[in-house]
Amino acid sequence: MRKKVATLACLTLLLGLSVSPSRGIQTGSSKDIVDTAVAAGTFKTLATALEAAGLVQTLKGSGPFTVFAPTDEAFAKLPAGTLDSLLKPENKGRLTKILTYHVVAGKLMASDVVKVKSVKTLSGESLQIQSARGTVTINGARVIKTDILASNGVIHVIDAVLLPKD
Repeated sequence: MRKKVATLACLTLLLGLSVSPSRGIQTGSSKDIVDTAVAAGTFKTLATALEAAGLVQTLKGSGPFTVFAPTDEAFAKLPAGTLDSLLKPENKGRLTKILTYHVVAGKLMASDVVKVKSVKTLSGESLQIQSARGTVTINGARVIKTDILASNGVIHVIDAVLLPKD
């Protein structure tokens, strides 16, 4: 009987550790960035673009990475024909540059992001970060959800596609 009580107590403790009072149950942390984004259901266009650019395996790597992920709605805001053009094989280089402009080496939680003015992306260019009145923007794109944990980093959701300078 004591063994059962001890086992039950251990299970209860472990379950208690996996729940944060402010965030609820932590999800996504056993999946990599790509699988976490796909499971969310709002990054279908991003997943398609990552595949077209040949970046899926990179973002399934050990990382860690911070991804500022535009939603499907963000991609829909691009001028007509832009996305279709970027997804063509002959534009793979441009698409890769755009997508790597959304990725930072290292794991930057929201509390880290608001402490810096800029971060260098995998494309080699920097993103400008502004924080005012509770709103954080990355090169003008509003951060609408933060700290989506993945096994190899973190995703912050943004409402626009970031376009690097040519």
